[in-house]
Amino acid sequence: MKRTLALIISFVLLEQSFAQKTEKGTSSGNPIFPGWYADPEAIIFGKTYWVYPTFSAPYNKQVFLDAFSSPDLVNWKKHERILDTSAVKWAKRAMWAPSIIKKDDKYFLFFGANDIQSDAESGGIGLAVADKPEGPYKDYLGKPLVGKFHNGAQPIDQFVYRDDDGQYYLIYGGWRHCNIAKLNNDFTGFTPFEDGSTFKEITPEKYVEGPFMFRHNGKYYFMWSEGGWTGPDYSVAYAIADSPLGPFKRIGTILQQNPAIATGAGHHSVIHPDKDSWYIVYHRRPLTEKDGNSRMTCIDKMEFDENGLIKPVVITNEGVKKRKIR
Repeated sequence: MKRTLALIISFVLLEQSFAQKTEKGTSSGNPIFPGWYADPEAIIFGKTYWVYPTFSAPYNKQVFLDAFSSPDLVNWKKHERILDTSAVKWAKRAMWAPSIIKKDDKYFLFFGANDIQSDAESGGIGLAVADKPEGPYKDYLGKPLVGKFHNGAQPIDQFVYRDDDGQYYLIYGGWRHCNIAKLNNDFTGFTPFEDGSTFKEITPEKYVEGPFMFRHNGKYYFMWSEGGWTGPDYSVAYAIADSPLGPFKRIGTILQQNPAIATGAGHHSVIHPDKDSWYIVYHRRPLTEKDGNSRMTCIDKMEFDENGLIKPVVITNEGVKKRKIR
């Protein structure tokens, strides 16, 4: 009872602080919005920033996804239950790590569900579709897009990447294995690679989960999370290659805990609103929390050195300055 009351008081204070910050502040602050949310995928649609996170709770309570939108990285609007298990009949629990992309005026939301442990179980990576970024989303296939283990990769932590040539890739995987596959034109399945394979393993050293890819100065930057998601050692590392297929040789860690600010910093995404600005959006655990699910979504600046290497990210309580999309 005492712990429940303490949690209620904590959330009330957090909501008050958040309201004051968004009304008067010129910086985002961290976390950027209240509530336990993890695995955030940030993306820009038009002149609006969007974040699609996991609702961070026990697996049996992870039965829906919320989204958040902002014109300036400071003022955020919550869009509740853009997708839940009532719209995805095969999904029962553990809806994780949404990834979204716009194609042909439709918004395609990829998600993991059910936390399957073997091919004998039902679940994996699903796909939902909507006419607007805030949904509502409906099940696109009526079944998982990836419902089996390939190359040892648990079908979770999906990221959809569009290359400059128009090819869409699904990059995913837990259990220390990462696969890449070419999505077909209508996202109903996959197009084999030239060698006939469908799922290629691109796992770099120390990979655990949470893949993300972007392109910068003609190079492919592949990022992932390392360590245990409930522990303080959770972190983000990266590699660079000339192809989305790699090979990816680990360069180093660029996001990790600061014991004076927060622990468990990881499972991130990257947004690039203009040529001068790069931001990393990630989750971390407040110093006051020990529960593994007590994770909050944060944002900080990401920068490159003169050689194109990513500088270690400084995690802050202040977050980033207000910035509208030009």
